[in-house]
Amino acid sequence: MFSETGTGPFLSSRVREIRPSGIRAFFDLNAAGGDTISLGVGEPDFVTPEQVREACIRALREGQTKYTSNAGLMELREEISAYLAGSFAISYDPVQEIIVTMGSSEAVDLALRAVIDPGDEVLIPAPSYIAYEPIAHLHGGTIVELAASAEQQFKLTLQALQAAITPRSKVLMINYPCNPTGTVMTEQDWLPIVKLIIQHNLVVISDEVYAELTYGRKHVSIAALPGMKERTIVISGFSKAFAMTGWRIGYACGPRELIAGMLKIHQYTAMCAPTLAQIAALESLRHGLAAKDEMMASYNTRRKLFVAGLNAIGLTCHEPEGAFYAFPSIRSTGMSSEQFALRLLKEAKVAVVPGHVFGTGGEGFVRCSYATSLDDLEKALERMGTFLEVMQPVG
Repeated sequence: MFSETGTGPFLSSRVREIRPSGIRAFFDLNAAGGDTISLGVGEPDFVTPEQVREACIRALREGQTKYTSNAGLMELREEISAYLAGSFAISYDPVQEIIVTMGSSEAVDLALRAVIDPGDEVLIPAPSYIAYEPIAHLHGGTIVELAASAEQQFKLTLQALQAAITPRSKVLMINYPCNPTGTVMTEQDWLPIVKLIIQHNLVVISDEVYAELTYGRKHVSIAALPGMKERTIVISGFSKAFAMTGWRIGYACGPRELIAGMLKIHQYTAMCAPTLAQIAALESLRHGLAAKDEMMASYNTRRKLFVAGLNAIGLTCHEPEGAFYAFPSIRSTGMSSEQFALRLLKEAKVAVVPGHVFGTGGEGFVRCSYATSLDDLEKALERMGTFLEVMQPVG
């Protein structure tokens, strides 16, 4: 049985200091919950499209089980390059500016390791995905959270960044569309911030794994803005939009010297991303875009139903314009986000993630994934509404 705390005399101080994942903690509680509806883990309820699975099966039968280049299959890097240029107007050389990784999570780890020296400040808008802070901490970074407010739809603002920058600031770690809030940033949002980034010579690590999942507007990559490509590492992958979470396949793009640094680490830790997963990713880009768009349309339908339902039962929720998360306020209940999530799980059998695990600004909210069936979303809303009507005050 694994220790829940990960403490012990032989562990490094940095490992002892990081906390276990708050998302996984609620996933584990839900796993033992019987008739629980899970809105907790950010995983599509779709399976990987059939033609992608068949391509992998063919490759396996043909014996394509050897290592690839450390940076990944050249055909895949070429397809990634063409896809990003056509979809998001960012152009990368597939030979020297793209690396294929074991999920976008490895790409985040490689990027932070490649640019951080001990004591460098890593600026992270919060609420944010829970992995950034512990990974930065493990590599000696000093984390500085930039609080984003619900009143501004949790967007990064010029004022918040300006107030946080010091002479030790080196990295701005961003994630738009955002997990957990569903927030997107427009070109107008970015332009004044970009000037400040360039002025202070910051490196930007931009996790864009939800780039395809935007509603009513197209994703704007910060790397596409003037002066930003040469200082930005763009990270993405196939887990979310392509329903390939278990394949663990992602990628990073950026200036060749930064990608070369990431590749040096990747060579010694992972060697290369799994060959069959790379073949599946290649098939997704070549023949799976229509399936991606169909899944996207389904998420949009669910988003509208679920967010309207949350507001109707009294949990105020801003309209998420990206990803597949809603981030409603639970302040009206008088409970902390942890209390609310635990009671909702126990009394209504609906699993959500307490907002405090996502950092500054997350308390008073919960994250709900609507990447599940319409039927389950409707049932969850009904249970949550009943829970709010009959719950007893805390204390």
